[in-house]
Amino acid sequence: MKESLLKEYIQRFRKNKSAVFGLILVSILILMAIFAPLIAPYDPTVQDLKSRLLPPVWSEAGKWPHILGTDDFGRDVFSRIVYGARISLMIGTISVGISLFFGLIMGSIAGFYGKKVDAFIMRIVDIMFAVPAILLAIVIVSMLGPSLYNAMIAIGVVGIPSYARIVRASVLQEKEKEYVIASRVNGSSNMRLIFKVILPNCMAPIIVQSTMGFASAVLEAAGLSFLGLGAQPPTPEWGAMLSDSLQYIMRAPWMITYPGLAIFMTVLGFNLVGDGLMDVLDPKQKDR
Repeated sequence: MKESLLKEYIQRFRKNKSAVFGLILVSILILMAIFAPLIAPYDPTVQDLKSRLLPPVWSEAGKWPHILGTDDFGRDVFSRIVYGARISLMIGTISVGISLFFGLIMGSIAGFYGKKVDAFIMRIVDIMFAVPAILLAIVIVSMLGPSLYNAMIAIGVVGIPSYARIVRASVLQEKEKEYVIASRVNGSSNMRLIFKVILPNCMAPIIVQSTMGFASAVLEAAGLSFLGLGAQPPTPEWGAMLSDSLQYIMRAPWMITYPGLAIFMTVLGFNLVGDGLMDVLDPKQKDR
């Protein structure tokens, strides 16, 4: 039964061309991250001032060893983008992990117990939603200190309310169903009901939100690094690369173009996959 359902999901996903394209982009990102030492021709942090500001190979004065050119310190742009894929995956994984962990706990407890517990948790969520996400992230990083890991913590905290609301809504739907009532009658504890009985049946919207959240985390991390609050030099993070290239935007436009494209394609890929998963996992789509 489960195998046939999985095959149905795969078939419906494959019919969504935009979702398949997004999956290809995500797969490329993952392969770049895994095989970065084999793909990148240079160490992304090693400086070579004799080769600074070389244009891409197809431009005049471009050289083959530096396919996408070099930056103001002579570092290979292509190598830095390839290694930046590792950092982006790490950012997304850790940030989404933090958001998901605390969002699951807050949302499930609020939805299951209701009343005063629900009101208290949701007011905290409402307060966090009242502050723009990037502003709240900036405040948290400013308190913790500028660094990549503190930026990931900040992004994770900022994402908690979204997961909490989605989980709460799903738990409210599920907790009154017959299988939950039957499990309660059989003597299951509240914790077992929440985490063993209810939550496994709430995974569809959580999976979709996690995929979308991954894209948001990469974008927000790039924004923090651009402001100097995220990854610090010489870390090859795409947002930091954009920040470093601002003063050379007219003289060496490739320094800002390719990191920007990397961010764009990564965010696009995860958003397209998220949209595809939403179509696949939404039961209403079966009737269309």
